[in-house]
Amino acid sequence: MEIDNLAPWFHNLHLPDGAQTAPGHPLGDFPMVKWRQIAPFIAADLTGWRALDVGCNAGFYSFELARRGAEVTALDIDAHYLEQARWAARQYGLEDQIEFRQGSVYELAGCGERFDLVWFLGVLYHLRHPLLALDILREVTSRQMVLQTLTMPGESAIQPPASVGLFDREWLTRAGWPRMAFIELALENDPTNWWAPDHACVEAMVRSAGFSVTARPGHEIYICKPNPAEPRVGKELREAELRAVMGGGPT
Repeated sequence: MEIDNLAPWFHNLHLPDGAQTAPGHPLGDFPMVKWRQIAPFIAADLTGWRALDVGCNAGFYSFELARRGAEVTALDIDAHYLEQARWAARQYGLEDQIEFRQGSVYELAGCGERFDLVWFLGVLYHLRHPLLALDILREVTSRQMVLQTLTMPGESAIQPPASVGLFDREWLTRAGWPRMAFIELALENDPTNWWAPDHACVEAMVRSAGFSVTARPGHEIYICKPNPAEPRVGKELREAELRAVMGGGPT
């Protein structure tokens, strides 16, 4: 059976013939459980929209967005996942709406493309340079970004002062200050799990990358949009950083 030949699966896809790719998933009917939380916050008709699915895995979200009419670019670094996704796209008859690419989020820097909707689920904490990734995605996002990430426990967040004094650094230890734990070895036996930000840190990083959070459909899920009023200094620093990443000099 082709499902078995393409195993192991992380996405449990419900195929047209009634078969499922990972019916015994330890997270339940995953990622359908996440999609049900997020779907009400996404336009029901995405006709004319370009969508980017970063870390598409076996393509579950790409397929859902394509069904709503979007033209989807599905990106993943893992050739195995892309093989699964291409096969599943053929089963659904969606292969003409989705372009599958093997590559990294970092390769989007300077790509010159724009996407109405950027899907960024389950990727941030696997990246060694998560804020750089958010900066890159800000440059390619026109309307909306959906972000989901592993986090540390805790929901509290405080309003930081405009500037922390050199001798007032106890601010950085207060409850609700944005924090991100670095995972040097592994989490859940996965050596690519590098970071676990807390809720306050996720929102602070999103803001610093030039987005604003518009909704939280569920735990660890953030609906974001580009912030046209982002602080000038942050915007200039982000753009200078990206020029450097792309091999350009200062201006």
